[in-house]
Amino acid sequence: MPLKETIVAQSTAYGQAAIAMIRASGPLCESLAQTIFSKDAPPPYRQANVGYYQDMKGNTIDQVVYYLYPSTNSYTGESMLEICCHGNPILVHKILEDLTQRGCRLAQGGEFTKTAFLNGKLDLAQAEAVCDLIVATSEAGIKAAHRQLAGRLGEKINHYTDALIQLIAEVEAYIDFPDEDLPKEDQNRWALQIKKLIHELTTLSKTNRYKALLQEGIKTAIVGPPNAGKSSLFNALLEEDRAIVSHIPGTTRDFIAEKINIGPYCLRIMDTAGVRDTEDAIESLGIQKTLEKIKECDLCLLMLDAVANRELSNEFLKKLPPDRTLIIENKIDLVQKLKDQGQSLFQNYRCCRLSLKTNEGFDAFKKELEDFVGKIAETETDEGIVVNTRHSIALNDASAHLELGLRELEVKENFELAANELHQSIEALGEIVGKIDNEAILDKLFKTFCIGK
Repeated sequence: MPLKETIVAQSTAYGQAAIAMIRASGPLCESLAQTIFSKDAPPPYRQANVGYYQDMKGNTIDQVVYYLYPSTNSYTGESMLEICCHGNPILVHKILEDLTQRGCRLAQGGEFTKTAFLNGKLDLAQAEAVCDLIVATSEAGIKAAHRQLAGRLGEKINHYTDALIQLIAEVEAYIDFPDEDLPKEDQNRWALQIKKLIHELTTLSKTNRYKALLQEGIKTAIVGPPNAGKSSLFNALLEEDRAIVSHIPGTTRDFIAEKINIGPYCLRIMDTAGVRDTEDAIESLGIQKTLEKIKECDLCLLMLDAVANRELSNEFLKKLPPDRTLIIENKIDLVQKLKDQGQSLFQNYRCCRLSLKTNEGFDAFKKELEDFVGKIAETETDEGIVVNTRHSIALNDASAHLELGLRELEVKENFELAANELHQSIEALGEIVGKIDNEAILDKLFKTFCIGK
């Protein structure tokens, strides 16, 4: 991408709105601000200016607010001009058309952030966090994106890199002076440092699972026997009548799904067919889908009738591990004193009791659900840093090279090959923050961004 071009795009969403923002980045920005608004000199930097946008023919398009940023204080590391006009798509089109006639080029998806990365304003992990922040579906996802945008992952990677550089320096110093005896304690210390790094990289790589939970939502299935109140719970959580509720068993024959927010977390919640023995072919297909969804889900809400006998087999319960299953006993309004039916089956599970008819216990259940979801979504790192799939692959690659280096060091005492593996590990870590020269990888990454970012 030629960095000397001036790129332009609408940065706000398309369609009618009160305000639309058009963003330009490149060497033409100062002269554009001066000529468009008929100024004797460019307007002051980083100040809101009100003026009439005049096209190349001198026609006034709109009254706008505009900002001019110097390269040292801009998002992209280049001079930038931001124009806020009225949010009529016709006005936006006219301004963009005029700017292209003045020498600007329409930006590609993610090109502003890509420019910021190439100019050293962001590392690659921070650049990816910009997109994560835009598409986050929950408060927890936004917090994770903010941490990455602040450079927390980059700081972590730099810490690992510095440790490896120091280790390589010590190993290569010994290689350069082979006549010097290597104290056994030094070799043991190197091995311990490598093992510690392997553990930390592996732990960080596993947070990729939490990244998926925060971005896509926690897959949650409401399961259980027919007529326990699964569809009623689904509607209560959505606060609308989304699923059909009936006293007739087997009403739900396919799953339906919606997204809801519970506290800071997003749940992709599914109402499923009741599990029971049946000769109905269509209902059987729905039950089979329920069993398939249980395998895919991060969380299962097992809905039971507090009055009726539990028709659940041990084989079915084995599909519901206690660490991702919350049991809900419904219809407590129908019994004067609740007995612990089947307590031996559920003693390892967390359990809530409520009445969806009277709303008794529902608020307590939502608090319990939020706490349970939090334990599923919490990360294994103290800093709350989570990585995406690309980061995880690079971290696993770095760990693999460290494993090979450790073997060369401990088993074969081949210090040259050990040092080479440590170098390979640093290169793998460099891919995370963008210390790479692969234009194809960068193009693939930034094309997922929206235009104007």
